[in-house]
Amino acid sequence: MGADYIDFELKVASGLIREQKMKNDSATKFIVSCHINGMIPSDEELNNLAAGMRATVADIIKMVVNVTDITEIARIFHLLSHCQVPIIAYSVGERGLISQLLCPKFGGFLAYGSIDGYSIPGMPSLYSVSQTYKLDHLNSATKVFGLVSKPIGHSKGPLLHNPTLRQENFNGVYVPMFVDNLKEFFSVYSSPDFAGFSVGFPYKEAVVEFCDEVHPLAESIGAVNTIVRRPCDGKLIGYNTDCEAAITAIEDALKEKRCSSSEASLDAPISGKLFVLVGAGGAGRALAFGAKSRGAEIVIFDIDFERAKSLACAVSGEARPFEEVVNFQPEKGAILANATPLGMHPNTDQRIPVAESTLGDYELVFDAVYTPRKTRLLKDAEAAGSISVGGVEMFLRQAIGQFNLFTCREAPKELMREIIMEKF
Repeated sequence: MGADYIDFELKVASGLIREQKMKNDSATKFIVSCHINGMIPSDEELNNLAAGMRATVADIIKMVVNVTDITEIARIFHLLSHCQVPIIAYSVGERGLISQLLCPKFGGFLAYGSIDGYSIPGMPSLYSVSQTYKLDHLNSATKVFGLVSKPIGHSKGPLLHNPTLRQENFNGVYVPMFVDNLKEFFSVYSSPDFAGFSVGFPYKEAVVEFCDEVHPLAESIGAVNTIVRRPCDGKLIGYNTDCEAAITAIEDALKEKRCSSSEASLDAPISGKLFVLVGAGGAGRALAFGAKSRGAEIVIFDIDFERAKSLACAVSGEARPFEEVVNFQPEKGAILANATPLGMHPNTDQRIPVAESTLGDYELVFDAVYTPRKTRLLKDAEAAGSISVGGVEMFLRQAIGQFNLFTCREAPKELMREIIMEKF
């Protein structure tokens, strides 16, 4: 026929393949496909199905499923690892993304990528397959690191971590993981292959209970953004790299401003300042404890007032109802920090409801959102004359901390900054 591969549906494959092989002695390979609707079968049922597909004398077999939970993909990985003939197996949908990205690690024949401009849920773009993840570099020894989050579409982590791992000749890959149930996820993906995790929205607080041990800083904050599987015993160790990342980003911006204006630079530029924090979730807790460690006076707003009060109590601060933020009048030279998702892509027209007339009273405005790089809040703050610090700077610094923990190596900071400036 002149084609390298011909794909037949299972129900018509057997007779057609034998007929074509009798007629055609070329190098054409025959793929037999089966699309499984509904719940993914058990390991035993998948193995039996694979055996039936092999009986068609196919050169390659292909199974396509539609998982409802990322834990079901473990059955695909098991099948890929144990199949006796070349196999393609993956799940469609956003929860199935890792079935494509980790396919080469577990022995899959190939992975699919979408053409740029024609995105398909759960399918990486051809560009990301060849450039971001470089799937041809993966093998059975590749360590898997991933972002545990819901949703995952906003994540820029793979753009930073994957080229950094390759540059440092570390055999690892970093992938987004759409997780619905933390308990089931960590129970299923418990092998040494899954060596570490970043933790994103909305799990930074909830994930603490699934760690076997928690670093004292993360324990005091009550939020974990980094988990490492300890090689000697497989235990999950939780850390928080958000805290120092956010606070040092704010401090360095204040110091830089004072140096450029010939003001005296302070070792503790936040000490004694009013620190107005909007959002008391995982990122907010990291900011609050960082601000407390630097001697700031903290006021916290959150849509959940009880959560704001709980955090305020932990950092000796003051809690205010969220609806009061619009009329809040800060003292001159205060710091404003947004730790909510307001303004995150695709809702870029949103921002926390701080009165525009008060933005100029803040010496510095920080936004933990990093997609887009310049949020509406930061644009408004700059227009009012405030220093603006974006979430990209926090993201970079926390990622440097994560790389150190994931690899037990010193992160190449300048390389990572160059990647951020180019890709973000």
